[in-house]
Amino acid sequence: MVYDDEVLNTFLENQSRLFDEQVAETPDEADAFLDDVCAIVKEDRKSAIKYMKDEADCTGLSDDEILDQPEVFEIPDGRYLIVEG
Repeated sequence: MVYDDEVLNTFLENQSRLFDEQVAETPDEADAFLDDVCAIVKEDRKSAIKYMKDEADCTGLSDDEILDQPEVFEIPDGRYLIVEG
């Protein structure tokens, strides 16, 4: 998958939500890491929630709680990056 600058920068700025230690310092490192873990970008809130309900254990969580999970990163343009670390 190709990750654009907005996705990479969001991940770099917020990676501490998911990881205790920094896993990437540059956009190139972030791109390689996200590719290695098969991170996915969903185009909107609805598709991010559906993906999480289908692929992760979200039993009993509200939609807002699903999007608050540490592996879900909201991109400023309304997309969502989901990193299964």
